[in-house]
Amino acid sequence: MFYVKIEEIKVCSDFERKGTYMSEHQRILVVDFGGQYNQLIARRVRECSVYCEVIPYTTPLEKMLEKKPAGIIFTGGPNSAYAEGAPSIDAAIFDTGIPILGICYGLQLMTRLLGGEVSPAEAAAAREYGKTRTSYGKSVLFDGLPAEGISWMSHGDFVSKVPDGFTVTAHTDHCPTSAMECPERGLYAVQFHPEVNHTENGSAMLEAFLTKVCGTVGDWTMESYVTQATKELQEQIGDGKVLLALSGGVDSSVVAALLDKAVGEQLTCIFVDHGLMRKNEGDEVEEAFGNRGLNFIRVNAEERFLAKLAGVTDPETKRKIIGEEFIRVFEEEAKKIGTVDFLAQGTIYPDIIESGVGDAAVIKSHHNVGGLPDFVDFKEIVEPLRLLFKDEVRQVGRELGLPEVLVSRQPFPGPGLSVRCIGEVRKDKLDVLRDADFIFREEIAKAGWDQNMNQYFAVLTDMRTVGVMGDGRTYDRILALRGVVTSDFMTAEWARIPYEILDKVSVRIVNEVQGVSRIVYDITSKPPATIEWE
Repeated sequence: MFYVKIEEIKVCSDFERKGTYMSEHQRILVVDFGGQYNQLIARRVRECSVYCEVIPYTTPLEKMLEKKPAGIIFTGGPNSAYAEGAPSIDAAIFDTGIPILGICYGLQLMTRLLGGEVSPAEAAAAREYGKTRTSYGKSVLFDGLPAEGISWMSHGDFVSKVPDGFTVTAHTDHCPTSAMECPERGLYAVQFHPEVNHTENGSAMLEAFLTKVCGTVGDWTMESYVTQATKELQEQIGDGKVLLALSGGVDSSVVAALLDKAVGEQLTCIFVDHGLMRKNEGDEVEEAFGNRGLNFIRVNAEERFLAKLAGVTDPETKRKIIGEEFIRVFEEEAKKIGTVDFLAQGTIYPDIIESGVGDAAVIKSHHNVGGLPDFVDFKEIVEPLRLLFKDEVRQVGRELGLPEVLVSRQPFPGPGLSVRCIGEVRKDKLDVLRDADFIFREEIAKAGWDQNMNQYFAVLTDMRTVGVMGDGRTYDRILALRGVVTSDFMTAEWARIPYEILDKVSVRIVNEVQGVSRIVYDITSKPPATIEWE
C-alpha cells in the first residue's frame, strides 16, 4: 500500500475520475451556472432514460466536446447576464452543432452572447416569481401540449430583444419572451423552469428536447448500468482486495451487492459501529449481513469516536472528524487483513454536488466526500454509485436481488446521529435521542404513515425550556421531529402528519424519555432548509 493524495482522485471533475461506468451511453451535459435546481434538471433528464452529468460552467469547451454530448442544458443562476463578472461560457459552443437548451439564466446568457438584449424589469410587477400563467406558441418543445398552462418563474431580468434568427414561442402578461428558439441551429431556451413540478407539462417539454431535438433513444437503464459497472469494476480492481464501508444503509448495501457480483471473495465488508447509530441498529446490521456469505467484520468503536467528538459543536467539524476517523479505522483493519488495495464507499451524486463541485457552493461536506482527510492509505477509492441519484440506487438494488426491506430503507446520514444531536455529541444525549427517535418511528409505522413519507426522524436540540411534570418545575431539552416527502431528495416538502399521530408521539416521548420537556415539528421544506438539521 502507499499513500495517495485525495485531491488527485476525489471529485474535482467527473471527467478526470476513473470508473465512472457510463462510457457507453448517450449523454446530456447540464452546465451549472449556480442554479438551485441543477440536480433537479439532471434528475428529470435521467427520468427520461437518458444519462446526464452536471458540470461547472468553467469546464473548458474542449473537455465538454470530448464527452460527445447529444445535447447541452444551461441551468438557471442568481446573476444578471449583463452584470460585470457574471458567469459566462465560450460563445463557440453555439457553433458546435450540438443542441442546447437554456433555462432561466441560461436563456438570458444565450441571448446576450448571441447579440440579443437582456434588461432589468423596472417595475416590481414585471418580475415573476412562482406560478405564472404562460401562453405557448408553435414549437417542438410544446407539440401536443395545451396552448396555456402554469409555469414556474424566478427572474428579475427579461429578454427585451431576441438574437437574430430567433423567434419567440411563449410569453406571459409581464414577460414578452418566455421561450425562444432557432431550430436551424438547434438552440432553444425558456425563461421558466420546466424541471420543477409546479410547471405543468414541464417534463414533457424536457423529453421533447431530448428525443425530438437531441435524438436520444433512452439507453440509460439500471439493468444496463449493472452490466457495465460490473465489467468496469472487474477491470479496475483486477485481482486486488477491496474494503467496503458497510453502514447497512441503502447506498452501502447496494455497493456490497454490486462488488460481491463483480469480485466476490476479494471483498471484505467492514461495519464500523461508531456509537452514532439508531436504537438497536448495530445489532440489526450485523444480523442482516453477517450471515449472507460476505466477509463481514464489525468494529465496535463508540468510545473512540465519542472521544474525538468531545467538545466539538460545529457541524462541519463533526463531519470532518468522523470522515477522518472512518478512514483511520479502515486502515487499521486493512493491516489486520493483509494487503488491501481499494476502499469502496457508497457515495452518490447528491453527496458530490452538495459537497461542492467546481464553483458550486458547499451546502454541507458529506463525510465520504468533503470530509475525507488529505491522505488515505489505499491505492484507490472505488465509488460505483457516485453518479447515481437515490432512486436509481434503489433500482440497482432491486436489479441485484436485494430484499425490499433494505432497498426501501429511508436514508441515514453517514455521520449518524452526530448531525441530529445539536451541539456537543455525548453518550447521554445520544441515548435520549435514540429513545425518542425510536418512539417516533414506531408510532409512524403503527399508524401506517411510514408509507406516506420518504424520511422521518428526531433531532435533539441544544435548547432547554421550562416545563411542569408531577407538580414540579423541569428545565429540559427541546426535541424536534422532522418528516419529509420527496421523489429525489434534492427538493422536499414537509410531511403533513395528522395531529393525532403527532399528539401520541409527543405524549409518549415526554412521559417515557427522561430529559425532554417539549416537542416541536419542523415545517420547513427543502429548499430553503436541508433535510438534515446539520
